Amino acid sequence: MTVQTSQISTAFIWRRVHSLMGFWLVLYLIVHLVTNSQASLWIGDDGSGFVRLVNSLETLPYLQVVETFLIGIPLAIHGIWGIKRALSARLNASKSDGSKPAMGYSRNKAFTWQRASSWILLFGIIGHVAQMRYIDAPKKATSSQGDQYFVKLNFDEGLYTLAARLHVSLFNSKDLEAITKQVRSLGIVRLEKKSLSQAIRSVPYNPDEEGARDMFQKAIQEKQWMEAIASYKLNETQVVAAAPSPGVAMLLMVRDTFKSPTMAILYTIFVLAAAFHAFNGFWTFLIAWGMILSYRSQRAMLPVSAVGMLILTFLGLAAIWGSYLINLRY
Repeated sequence: MTVQTSQISTAFIWRRVHSLMGFWLVLYLIVHLVTNSQASLWIGDDGSGFVRLVNSLETLPYLQVVETFLIGIPLAIHGIWGIKRALSARLNASKSDGSKPAMGYSRNKAFTWQRASSWILLFGIIGHVAQMRYIDAPKKATSSQGDQYFVKLNFDEGLYTLAARLHVSLFNSKDLEAITKQVRSLGIVRLEKKSLSQAIRSVPYNPDEEGARDMFQKAIQEKQWMEAIASYKLNETQVVAAAPSPGVAMLLMVRDTFKSPTMAILYTIFVLAAAFHAFNGFWTFLIAWGMILSYRSQRAMLPVSAVGMLILTFLGLAAIWGSYLINLRY
């Protein structure tokens, strides 16, 4: 007598992986929005909570590796499989002419909204990463006074007092022209380079050479600092802010982004789609992994998912509409 063993299909495995990656991304989204909300929730603290959290994250060792494996890869897996499912989905929540089923039940509508929100998130995430991590991301340079982080801003009168409180220096287009001229006229005499074998062998200590090398290193750093700030192209209404930490630079970048009504509206749509997609997906994750199989338990988890959506929406909208309009306007 032979016993046949059933094989688990590849599609089944990928659905489970897709679901698991989605759950992990929900956890990350919560952390991300809690961090961003610190720019506005505590009125009068100038976003100190946001600055502290960002600075802590930026000091993590191998940060880019961590981001790639804990965020990038799960996002790619969930996104690629999600696109495949969205393209093959058969939506039936809307009215029909009779040629196909039309079932306007709440779960059918949720299925439709889940697919619609996935497309919003696809383009929203691409735009968000491109803007915050590349286009508007702060530039780092080292001077004799330590590390500084530069970010280009559209100037408004609130920056006069805010920059002073955050210990930020502002440079306009005329300042950059003067710095550019100084960089071009700056001549640095390079010290003699030695081979590796010469560098590691024991030699007598020379205080004069130590002083010369120290001065040379500082001159190189000052030139790199000036080149970094001079790389920006400004119009008359823009400035470059030199911040003492990455958290302060990113706080100013977030504030500058949400000064624009267009960006605020686009990010509001992005947050609403993310909040719904995350916790509707969390509800289906619990079913897929056998945690809520009965009708009663599934019904009981719907309010929990709704509360999760509301909390994420509140945190996201607080960062969007509160960072500039309330907490960091002046």
